[in-house]
Amino acid sequence: MRYFIHFAYDGTNYHGWQIQPDANSVQEELQKALSVLLRHDVEIVGAGRTDAGVHARQMVAHFEWDGQLDCQQTAYRLGRMLPRDIAIYCMEPVADDMHARFSAVRRTYHYYLHTERDPFCRQYSCELHYDLDFERMNEAGRILCTYEDFGAFCKSHSDVKTTLCKVSEARWIQVDSTHWYFRISANRFLRNMVRAVVGTMIDVGRGRITLDDFRKIVEGKQRTQAGESMPAHALFLEEIEY
Repeated sequence: MRYFIHFAYDGTNYHGWQIQPDANSVQEELQKALSVLLRHDVEIVGAGRTDAGVHARQMVAHFEWDGQLDCQQTAYRLGRMLPRDIAIYCMEPVADDMHARFSAVRRTYHYYLHTERDPFCRQYSCELHYDLDFERMNEAGRILCTYEDFGAFCKSHSDVKTTLCKVSEARWIQVDSTHWYFRISANRFLRNMVRAVVGTMIDVGRGRITLDDFRKIVEGKQRTQAGESMPAHALFLEEIEY
């Protein structure tokens, strides 16, 4: 039977989701704990990758097990075995053709920033000390949604087969006078895409590039023309829809 695990993690102490040699990863921690719990090697497939330092409020992974599990009890015991920066929400049986990665139809990320010093946000929000025109940045978001090729925001030398994505939402939301976040939803994301988009939008907000420049950057599909990649600690995978 195939099971989905719904969980969250603070990515501060991890080199991303995916298992890699000589580096701690969320996938390795989860897979190791589940294998010990079930007393059998288990392979876990995640809904996608997050880079080093990126967090997830909702992540989904699946695994297969020969037989039925008590999902509530298994999820509880798994959570007790994991580090405190990983939290298990629930576990559920799913149809055999449900896939944590390929069955997802929409993913949403938030990028948080604040414009005044805030000691309680410094680990999970990017602190900026210059004026930003969020109306122009939201106009850039509307422009972004009219395109499908996001090669301009894909990490250089990435091994992706296609840079096509369907972005359905891209907008800045104000929390209060000094705190904002960028919400972006798409069917899929490229490696480093959100942080590169945010960096380029901030160039728009600072007046360093025009909206026409922004459009040309998207159309040019060259990573070297887009803005800098913003720090990872302010980025959260917020939601995955199936």
